[in-house]
Amino acid sequence: MADESRPSRPEEELAEAGREYFRRGWLAGSGANFSVLLARKPARLWITSPGRGVNPTDDANFFEIDDDAEILQGFGRPSDETLLHLAIYRHRPRARCVLYSRSVAGTIVADAAFVDGSVSFKGYEVLKGLSGVTSHEHTEMIPIVENSGDLIALAHVIENVLMENTSIHAVFLRRHGLYTWGETVADAMRNTEIFEFLFDVTERSGSRR
Repeated sequence: MADESRPSRPEEELAEAGREYFRRGWLAGSGANFSVLLARKPARLWITSPGRGVNPTDDANFFEIDDDAEILQGFGRPSDETLLHLAIYRHRPRARCVLYSRSVAGTIVADAAFVDGSVSFKGYEVLKGLSGVTSHEHTEMIPIVENSGDLIALAHVIENVLMENTSIHAVFLRRHGLYTWGETVADAMRNTEIFEFLFDVTERSGSRR
């Protein structure tokens, strides 16, 4: 039986998130791509390994890395998208968790909206679940960035997007998936739930907001 009096370790929280994302079909064809910030200056974070499921009893699924993406703890290599996580933490001072989801609805909606550079949602009550949003009339914009195998260049693109759009809660990599963040793992999971709901509604209705 789990010791409920003991605080959860970061890797345990990520593992639980991974199980839930797999259950909901938000990680089709891939392992989890999650991280938790342990310290900001100098930066240290836990991040998952690439292309693997998340097993809370398997420490090889997690790495502790520094601001240069150098491994401090663990063996193998961390997520291929490590530089993207680091870029988000640098430009979102309150973020302490970054989560990734890949759904059918999100992929379809983002691909259709790519020519506009973003997808926007307004008028949905669920938007009030996002940090700092108090009205369903809020317009939430998610930039859509072309994916690239050059992760150094892609990280710079993400940094520019974050600097130009200071109030966004997520970024979508075209034909890749959604990155969202929060002050805790639970906050980031809630954001994912909200965006995946909106993607699903948009895709089913055939509308493009």
